[in-house]
Amino acid sequence: MKTNTSTIQGVLSIAALICLVAGFFKIFSPEINEFLYNRLFYLLIGMSFFFQAPTLSNRNFLYPMYAAAALCVVGAFMRQDSQLEMIKTIGLFAGVILSIVGKPKITRS
Repeated sequence: MKTNTSTIQGVLSIAALICLVAGFFKIFSPEINEFLYNRLFYLLIGMSFFFQAPTLSNRNFLYPMYAAAALCVVGAFMRQDSQLEMIKTIGLFAGVILSIVGKPKITRS
């Protein structure tokens, strides 16, 4: 089961990265680029954080990671001109920090 979760999380992360690159380099029409860069990226990264949360080594980071995922997903659906739209960026930074701090320890034999 852990392998399936890791695989799903990895695929979502790669898809989010592709959306980010495509939107940044403006490969498609302005409407599609905006959707990829400002909506789909945050939706995918939020789902990735959701699948990553149970794999964190520190259980104290479980619910904060779920909160970061929720901020990304909710922020992805907000209007661009909303003042609360920045919550998706807060969720992104929180999720990245939690991912780095809470990653499982690798033991070498």
